[in-house]
Amino acid sequence: MSKQSPRRRKQDVAWVNTGNFLVCLTVMMAIAAKDISGKIWGIFFPITAFVASEFEHCVANMYFIPAGIFAKAFPSAAEASGKSTEQLAGLNCVTMWSNNFITVTLGNIVGGAVFVGVVYYFVRVCCSVETKSD
Repeated sequence: MSKQSPRRRKQDVAWVNTGNFLVCLTVMMAIAAKDISGKIWGIFFPITAFVASEFEHCVANMYFIPAGIFAKAFPSAAEASGKSTEQLAGLNCVTMWSNNFITVTLGNIVGGAVFVGVVYYFVRVCCSVETKSD
């Protein structure tokens, strides 16, 4: 049985979710690989690290949170969740946006744009060696 992670504070969610750099890195590695086996190996390890680190992704949450909101109406699903009725009452469309989507999306933007995009830009523009043509 898996161990549940402690609940994160709202302020920590954006910083923790800078792990989107792993998602962007996966895409870049898949694009850079020349053959199928290279693409598979290139996406395997970053995705594994992303999932093992318990990062959140805004696009995945756009499915999982509404699915949880829908499922909490069914007694068997509510019981299987192991959450109390009060805890499940806090799972709604307003808290989905205020407690998750906004902060996770900001973290994903920072992780993807800053940690991958800006680094790739500086490596390409600032560190590239210009070749002289005759």
